[in-house]
Amino acid sequence: MAFDLRRALLAKEEKDSARLMDFEFRQRARSFRLLAGILDIDPGVLVREIAPHDDPTILDALANDLPMSREDLGHHYAKCRAEAYSQLVGELGDPTPYRLG
Repeated sequence: MAFDLRRALLAKEEKDSARLMDFEFRQRARSFRLLAGILDIDPGVLVREIAPHDDPTILDALANDLPMSREDLGHHYAKCRAEAYSQLVGELGDPTPYRLG
């Protein structure tokens, strides 16, 4: 029985993709939780919006409901996203795919 390099590479790609998608989802959820803390709103309500809507849509809706400019909201979100990334790297490790070779 010979080693199937193609199958091994496909399995690696599948695992890397799943790991990266999981990390991205966790980062989005944590980013909006952190943003909810800054805005003093219920994080559960805000996090539930990540499944049906993309980030700009959520931020636009927040800007319409809050007395804050969309630009300021975007700056807060960028800081929260960076903080969420740092926290997750500390907890789960670097999400960069492992290189062969």
